[in-house]
Amino acid sequence: MSVPPENLLGRLDDALRERIRQNLDDFERVVVEPEGRRAAAVAVTLVDHEKGDDPCFLITRRATTLRNHGGQWALPGGRLDPGETAVDAARRELHEEVGVECGPEQVVGLLDDYATRSGFVITPVVVFAGRVEALAPDPSEVAAAYRVPLTVLEADDVPHLRRIPESNQPVISIPMLGTHIHAPTAAILFQLREVALWGRGTRVGHFEQPVFAWR
Repeated sequence: MSVPPENLLGRLDDALRERIRQNLDDFERVVVEPEGRRAAAVAVTLVDHEKGDDPCFLITRRATTLRNHGGQWALPGGRLDPGETAVDAARRELHEEVGVECGPEQVVGLLDDYATRSGFVITPVVVFAGRVEALAPDPSEVAAAYRVPLTVLEADDVPHLRRIPESNQPVISIPMLGTHIHAPTAAILFQLREVALWGRGTRVGHFEQPVFAWR
């Protein structure tokens, strides 16, 4: 059973932000060279709950009309524009997809790059957005956006690992919102828990995606 080193989650406040910032500052992240793959970034966005101060993260359900990965669960993000940094891309996509605008000072650190089967190298950018009055999903990209309490990541069944015949590596998923969220999103959220919240040096690049996400 996974047990957090101490109770780190209570309120979305300055103490939590600085604890996360320090953990990420102390973390030597893995940088993956593109080597023909496309660079992308996602915003791992920490916000308040609609009904209180419980810290949450944002997750979206992609619009079914999208050409790639339509209908799948994802963190706000996308490809880097020419000349754009991962931090700038994550902030831009966060605003475009769900209407949350954050300044560079609200970025508290980065997690490991994650190389996907579909040809991307994703840089997760952790953003402490704080109090957000309302989300405004762009219907052309996002079918729905959700605030999920960080305590979901502390459940005994996180992470859920299973084997598939197509790979030697375990497929990772996290149960939430009545379903299982898979990699790359699950891998990134698991590392958010391990590194940013618990201060551990856990790596996640070896965790596999389900076959439906390989395309």
